[in-house]
Amino acid sequence: MDTSGVSAGGGRSSRWPWMSSCALRSPLLPISFFFWLLLAAPGAWASGYQTCPTVQPDMLNVHLLAHTHDDVGWLKTVDQYFYGIQNNIQHAGVQYILDSVISALLVDPTRRFIYVEMAFFSRWWHQQTTATQDIVRKLVRQGRLEFVNGGWVMNDEAATHYGAIIDQMTLGLRFLEDTFGSDGRPRVAWHIDPFGHSREQASLFAQMGFDGFFLGRLDYQDKNVREEMLKMEEVWRASTSLKPPTADLFTGVLPNLYNPPNDLCWDVLCADSPMVDEPRSPEFNAKQLVHYFLQLANAQGNFYRTNHTVMTMGSDFQYENANMWFKNMDKLIRLVNAQQANGSRVHVLYSTPSCYLRELNKANLTWSVKEDDFFPYADGPNKFWTGYFSSRPALKRYERLSYNFLQVCNQLEALAGPAANVGPYGVGDSTPLKEAMAVLQHHDAVTGTSRQHVANDYARQLAVGWGPCEVLLSNALARLSGSKQNFSFCRELNISICPLSRKSARFQVTIYNPLGRKVDWIVRLPVSQGIFLVKDPNGKTVPSNVVMLPSSYSKEYQWELLFSASMPALGFSIYSVARMTGRNLQAHKMQSSSPKSNSHVLAIENEHLRATFDPDTGLLMRIENMDQNLSLPVNQGFFWYTANTGDAESDQASGAYIFRPTWYQPQPVSRWAQIHLVKTALVQEAHQNFSAWCSQVVRLYQGQRHLELEWTVGPIPVEDGWGKEVISRFKTGLKTKGQFYTDSNGREILKRRRDYRPTWRLNQTEPVAGNYYPVNTRIYITDGNMQLTVLTDRSQGGSSLKDGSLELMVHRRLLVDDGRGVGEALMESGTGEWVRGRHLVLLDSVKEAAASHRLLAEKVVLAPQLVLAQGDGALYHAPAARRTQVRQFSGLRRELPPQVHLLTLARWSRERLLLRLEHQFAVREDSGRNLSSPVTLNLQDLFSGFTITHLQETTLAANQLLHRASRLKWKPTTGPISYSAPSKLDPTSVTLQPMEIRTFLASVQWKEHS
Repeated sequence: MDTSGVSAGGGRSSRWPWMSSCALRSPLLPISFFFWLLLAAPGAWASGYQTCPTVQPDMLNVHLLAHTHDDVGWLKTVDQYFYGIQNNIQHAGVQYILDSVISALLVDPTRRFIYVEMAFFSRWWHQQTTATQDIVRKLVRQGRLEFVNGGWVMNDEAATHYGAIIDQMTLGLRFLEDTFGSDGRPRVAWHIDPFGHSREQASLFAQMGFDGFFLGRLDYQDKNVREEMLKMEEVWRASTSLKPPTADLFTGVLPNLYNPPNDLCWDVLCADSPMVDEPRSPEFNAKQLVHYFLQLANAQGNFYRTNHTVMTMGSDFQYENANMWFKNMDKLIRLVNAQQANGSRVHVLYSTPSCYLRELNKANLTWSVKEDDFFPYADGPNKFWTGYFSSRPALKRYERLSYNFLQVCNQLEALAGPAANVGPYGVGDSTPLKEAMAVLQHHDAVTGTSRQHVANDYARQLAVGWGPCEVLLSNALARLSGSKQNFSFCRELNISICPLSRKSARFQVTIYNPLGRKVDWIVRLPVSQGIFLVKDPNGKTVPSNVVMLPSSYSKEYQWELLFSASMPALGFSIYSVARMTGRNLQAHKMQSSSPKSNSHVLAIENEHLRATFDPDTGLLMRIENMDQNLSLPVNQGFFWYTANTGDAESDQASGAYIFRPTWYQPQPVSRWAQIHLVKTALVQEAHQNFSAWCSQVVRLYQGQRHLELEWTVGPIPVEDGWGKEVISRFKTGLKTKGQFYTDSNGREILKRRRDYRPTWRLNQTEPVAGNYYPVNTRIYITDGNMQLTVLTDRSQGGSSLKDGSLELMVHRRLLVDDGRGVGEALMESGTGEWVRGRHLVLLDSVKEAAASHRLLAEKVVLAPQLVLAQGDGALYHAPAARRTQVRQFSGLRRELPPQVHLLTLARWSRERLLLRLEHQFAVREDSGRNLSSPVTLNLQDLFSGFTITHLQETTLAANQLLHRASRLKWKPTTGPISYSAPSKLDPTSVTLQPMEIRTFLASVQWKEHS
């Protein structure tokens, strides 16, 4: 997605997209014609830096980077972009780009090209002939076609969870490793379009083995300072817990976003003049363009520290006629370098990001160190890209829910072995959901910044991916339980819809827990009115209640069954539910109370917490943590900012990307709420109704140490002509000194300070939007003694705009476009209009806070998965299956300690699994329980369903064996770094340091009777 104003022909299209207009009489020859050129190319048959071109040590070397930026969905769907459909929306056809580039590379062995998005390249690759594939392999081996980044997509960095980032990078890098071996392994990370950059992203890239990272977008004020201070390139220290250089990553800012210099765009989509080097032609312009280029190169070189600089020669969906680009760059290189005979000190060459990076490394300089991140991003005064943190909240939740489901699918595929893929329910497959989830990480997908029909297609891809995983789960559960059930997956439980539980008098509930520790959980299922008997796996009756839903939830589904369930680590429990009849009904009556008008105390409580509500306004007014003897006045309510459509100060409007309120003070949805209390043995709830389009249930379950706020917002009314951006705001008396804290992609925590940037003096033009930050899983405020933390169930924008306050944007509906290319107002229709979500609120002492929010966040992201079945089912008489139903199963022989998170357990190949274990606490987060200490595990006999016969440790994306991986070494200004070789792997003693992720490929043997 490019919005910088590169001139483009838009609707203009050539009938012959692989030919330039001046070459219609001599079309490009077929690829096979050029095969001999590969054999005659200079002998660069080794991969990596050895294939880089020669530079001139005493000159300014200008590295031309021929590239295309291919959004995996934006104005068109993924398939429309790949096939070149709907060119009236945007002229773009990725299959033609790749066809054209390969042909053009074969013309001249000095030409080079880089490619990024494996979602497109892998599809194109599988459509090629064996001969073409051989040619491409040789181009890759010679370094003439170089892959950078190499993920399935170029992921967003604000709205993405670290687990999903790792998964999508692993998917793309594995394709490259399987297809090209080490020749295809990218050395450089390349995020030229994401709208701000997270520190965790840099840490992950470093742990994946990348040597460097190039980015395109950063705040306009930040860039000006960097150019002045010669800090366009530095070392990013991306973790405060991991020992350098584990999370250190050399990072460079590209000079012109990712576009070509002005007047030098030679694509069919551009209007710039080609290079005319025939002096007799009246259009002769070569001399003028060469002079311009030399001036440009020297000016640009002044902002960088070495005698090397880059120019990005390409942009969105360019090179559909690659011959146009390369023919003009051939001339540019020849004519500019010819000026060296006249004293020019500029040398221009075809290059790649890794070759440029290698020259920077060889310069052997000492580089400054960055320790914060690149949020929020503004591309001008009043133009903060902080709206997309919250855009399309329904899609953001669907993506997070799908991550949860994919991990369940992966784990059961690993635990059940081959029986999960082929079984009584058909062919189960995790691949479609893996690919759909990878697509959703794209920087115009989960961000909510695509057009509406594209957002619908993203949701469609997720829905299609769920189906084969449901088959896989069914096969796996039948295999592991020894019982074949008529399984049913209720995909709409978030809106209290599940036909099987509502209509059946008797059913089973299998609850799978994807965490490495036992989980106690309250199950909620829609039922018809009545009383139910619930039994655990041992046949014992468990506590249950039926509660009435608020009227705003559903007209058809008015009752929900609640019961307490317990699931073992990495395993399932099967509960049976039966409707009761006759005289047993009286024993299970529900208690419900409504507040009386003269009541002075409205409260819900359990053994740990109490929440008190103002009887006059119905709003939350106090939270008490009885365990820690803490009490905090907290006022919570819903407000909306009026979306700006442009004013005298700036014509910038609020839109899918940009957040810009008209006024800095938000309007309350209502100053009071109708409130109704519901109290049972298992749950106490306060039902609040703020308006016809905004309501909330505040609830406390038995044994729960956090307060749950389940909000329902929408459709947001805009009939008054105002777009609205709705927030939930918490107001306390905490003295927070302008500071608050947000997570980075769900992992490490960063301190934020209002109206402040750590590396430059901020000129604040938007006091609200300019203080918004991405909140992936949590945000908190503290006075040094007490901490109020709010956890989210999806990515949202959040801030603390006044001391003691905290706010999160839950929904937005806007009437105009923000001028960043979408050309469509953020006016969601259909299911996206109406959104339900949860905020989980923790009140802790600072000492206890980290343990509370770390362990709760893990449960939110990887919640238990429900699978229902009518009746009791039949035994599954497959070979080696059990002859009796197993109603409780754990995939672990022993629970993981609280510091350890099982990040990945997935099938890698027929007899190998991918395993990632993570220390989920940072340094200095002990909470009095030693949780920030290293922890050692024995993996040899950890799992119950299979035996590990061989274990290999890899880099984070599993595309390099760790003991063979090496990265370029850099000298930071902070002093020398000690580089230690990985210790010999002992499966019986695997140690995790704080925030460390260790990745393994495990050869396994599944047990017949696990």
